[in-house]
Amino acid sequence: MPAASSNRVQNRSTSGTGGEPVKNVSSDYIIQNGPEDAVDRRGFLKCMAWAGTGVIWSISGGVLSSTVLGQGASNHAGASASAELNFVQISDSHIGFDKPANTDVVGTFRETVARINALPKTPEFLLHTGDLTHLSDPAQFDTLAQLLKDCRTKDVFYVPGEHDIYDGGAQFRDRFGQKTTGSGWYSFDQKGVHFVGLVNVANIQEGGLGVLGPEQLDWLERDLKGLSGSTPIVLFAHIPLWAVYPRWGWGTEDAERALGFVRRFGSVTVLNGHIHQVMQKVEGNITFHTARGTAFPLPTPGSVPKPVPVVVEAAHLKQMLGLTSVNYTEISHSLAVVDATLG
Repeated sequence: MPAASSNRVQNRSTSGTGGEPVKNVSSDYIIQNGPEDAVDRRGFLKCMAWAGTGVIWSISGGVLSSTVLGQGASNHAGASASAELNFVQISDSHIGFDKPANTDVVGTFRETVARINALPKTPEFLLHTGDLTHLSDPAQFDTLAQLLKDCRTKDVFYVPGEHDIYDGGAQFRDRFGQKTTGSGWYSFDQKGVHFVGLVNVANIQEGGLGVLGPEQLDWLERDLKGLSGSTPIVLFAHIPLWAVYPRWGWGTEDAERALGFVRRFGSVTVLNGHIHQVMQKVEGNITFHTARGTAFPLPTPGSVPKPVPVVVEAAHLKQMLGLTSVNYTEISHSLAVVDATLG
């Protein structure tokens, strides 16, 4: 990850859905009044959330560049055609959720899979960055597994969200963590890129910051030690590894030690979920990226007292949900990150 250099933050926003949010006094959700831009503009964050038009992000030598994703598939096709490796990230499917913010999470997840299958080039694999289920129920895990059988990617890799470990993580580890260490962390290599799946949702307080813990951090240091500084690194975990909005628990309290291990590498990408919206931050050679969920949107940080599901008009919901496609080009050692909505 980047050397301790001055922060470079890329700010991008596109118009999304919803006007001023209104808290429903009898239910734990927020209703958006209309289709106006709902991005919070008070400037307390040095990055912005957006919904709608996707953006292709490229990382090369620690410099972030971007192009707006067009309406057609040409940008996807161009990035994929020149890439040595491409994969897709999805997050926060919350199978089992049935509240007003989305009464058909299975349907939106199924549509996400269809969008993945329709990509011009079949991704090498799928990363799911947590909250596969809403209540860690065995039937919910079964439903997710059944839905993913239709996905044409060669492999699927997972990390748990806090909603996946209400049973202490037993179901998740039994199904997805048999070759992992501790509470589910692991690493693998694909075409010259080193991927590390981290778990920062175990033993956290409700609404509290994520925690990696000393055992996992010691393992991470050992895992990275033998790698060349030119190796592209991708870290993925559920809760952001940067302080998006600590008041809501949108950050990881001991992330700085983990980031210290990767600052010597020339290209580092950190992929997270949890906050159900796209946010981007660049520090030196590290790019942080959070993904939309496939289930329901959450409010812009600080715009309401607490992060509860946002109810939008049915016609606008799919504009708030989506997936992330990532392409890696070996020659330039660059990663292009493409966000697309379901709408």
